[in-house]
Amino acid sequence: MATPNYGFEKRQKELAKKRKKEDKLKAKSDRKSGLLPEDGSEVDGDEVDANTAAPGAAETPTPAP
Repeated sequence: MATPNYGFEKRQKELAKKRKKEDKLKAKSDRKSGLLPEDGSEVDGDEVDANTAAPGAAETPTPAP
């Protein structure tokens, strides 16, 4: 059985903490400069409108005569 690589896990945790801290600082500076709303609600680019996800999926096909 392989032994756990604790050093790797620790490094990954440190990188995640650093990334989260940088994201928070960036969001704070964006709010300060007026780019984001003050209420804390952010709109991610990953969210897709139902109409743009699959344009043909929402339409009902017409039956062939």
